[in-house]
Amino acid sequence: MKVALYGKQIAKKHVAEIQILFEFLHKNEVDYVVHRHLATSVEEHELIKPESVAYFSSYDDLKNANISFVLSIGGDGTFLDTILYVRDLKIPILGINTGRLGFLSNTPTSEIESAMKDLINGNYSIEERSLLRLVSSKNHFGQDNHALNEISILKSDSSSMITIHTELNGTHLNSYWTDGLIISTATGSTAYSLSCGGPIMMPGSGNFVITPIAPHNLNVRPIVIDDDAILKITVESRAEKNLVAMDSRSEELLNGEVLTIQKADYRISIVQLQNQSFVNSLRNKLNWGLDHRNG
Repeated sequence: MKVALYGKQIAKKHVAEIQILFEFLHKNEVDYVVHRHLATSVEEHELIKPESVAYFSSYDDLKNANISFVLSIGGDGTFLDTILYVRDLKIPILGINTGRLGFLSNTPTSEIESAMKDLINGNYSIEERSLLRLVSSKNHFGQDNHALNEISILKSDSSSMITIHTELNGTHLNSYWTDGLIISTATGSTAYSLSCGGPIMMPGSGNFVITPIAPHNLNVRPIVIDDDAILKITVESRAEKNLVAMDSRSEELLNGEVLTIQKADYRISIVQLQNQSFVNSLRNKLNWGLDHRNG
């Protein structure tokens, strides 16, 4: 087995727990490669010796490295960055949470050793998650034009609303007078979309959701659509430029640009250990069932 480790900074409070991970890898003779951003941090904490480590820094590096799993060390934002390196390689990703909520990175650092044993022994399942793909004449985001959570169209200032003209499968759906629009996957339904009143969707439900941000028309509500649908979006605004965001990345969007949004032609594989599930995450992360009547 060979694993790739991706992450950014390791906070001092997590050093001892991450050290357990490296000790486990060495003890069990698991080959590994470390992303250069993460390597800088773990080298500062003297968790690895630079001369003994193989590095990666791109999708192409992983493509030819025969990787069994990618360990994403950080919060959900780090997990979303991880998919930019995995893309269509079908390498399962395990999220180790050193962040806050940890909906995607749902393995706590206190369970690192047991999680690694489960990987070695095959005590896990794989969930396939759909992604969104963005196509535009400006080639926004280049080859990284895929999002696991959502694609958002956002105004770039705090004054006037923007008008977002939206077509669904070639038919006019709505012109949203709003601060923005979120097109979310089922995975992202518990993220930005949820905070704007969107519904929670089960992974694998085969749906996306369109959620307006502060719409001017009060009868405009989120709508769930088939994930095979094709959306075309055009923005009108008093400002010359607005924003298009994919997960945690954003670029300028000019008035009149046409964006095409649809399901990506590949999916991301997420490792779920035996004690993990989307339903458990709903209860534990969103405090579902936290009611004094439930004892």
